[in-house]
Amino acid sequence: MGTGEHRTAADTPARPWDQDELLRLMDVQPDGPGRYTAPAHGTADRAVVEAGQLLADAVVAASKEIPDQRVASASMVFSRAARHDAGITIDLDVPHRGRTYSTVQARVTQDGKVRCAGLILMGADADGLIGHTAPMPDVPAPEEVPPFEQPGMRVGGRELRVVGDAYDWDPAHVGPPEMFVWIRFAEAPPAARLHAALMTQSVTHWTIAAALRPHAGYSEAMAHKTISTGISKATIAFHDEVDVTEWLLYATQVVYTGRGSAQSEGRVYSRSGRLVASTGVHGMIRPLVHRPGAADMLL
Repeated sequence: MGTGEHRTAADTPARPWDQDELLRLMDVQPDGPGRYTAPAHGTADRAVVEAGQLLADAVVAASKEIPDQRVASASMVFSRAARHDAGITIDLDVPHRGRTYSTVQARVTQDGKVRCAGLILMGADADGLIGHTAPMPDVPAPEEVPPFEQPGMRVGGRELRVVGDAYDWDPAHVGPPEMFVWIRFAEAPPAARLHAALMTQSVTHWTIAAALRPHAGYSEAMAHKTISTGISKATIAFHDEVDVTEWLLYATQVVYTGRGSAQSEGRVYSRSGRLVASTGVHGMIRPLVHRPGAADMLL
């Protein structure tokens, strides 16, 4: 290894989607100075790696590169889709390493081509001089929300509960451009960076669905069939410690749709009301144009 080339898994069936598989894909491993690699998942019906998984890869890589600081925030632009059937390389550059903050630039490549690039802010914690947080939304507790069993969203060891059945494939079901989702995992991963990775992987799931909600005649069921949707940029700021075995509330509000795009603001709360993270996600929503021979470029 170390060349950026990866053995393809094109003839290898994909593993079942479960918590262990997510961690295997996101716990990137060192492969030379400033370089980390993630394995292939294998062949799959939809071969595109989710944007949240790529962002989580970079978060883990930066955490390993500068282990004495924590990730304060991470932002990534997704330029080209990555596939599940081949491994991924994350190359890091550290233009500044300081006692208080460090800057890490990340490039994610596959088959020698850049798939996405990002900027990560690392920081050393300090005692808080002042403090306050935005209040947690008043939504039903997870026990009051039925489990979410949408095909294609099931991950073994992960529980999803969508408040108000807001993630609905019925194009006649309309509502405000927001989504409140409870998530927890069955087992605690062995390191704080992997708790952060599991939390990060889900932040890009809700923007497109929330953006489509107010518009009758459109739903997630149309994605990649008659409308072209995907995540083009995502940013996450980590505010407090996270334990993914406890219920986390993902609160997503789309503040703009138009010109073929959608922009959301999001917050992740612990069940007790601690603000664990805040997010910003930019998505694409456009008519689907089929180009013969073109790969699916949507994240």
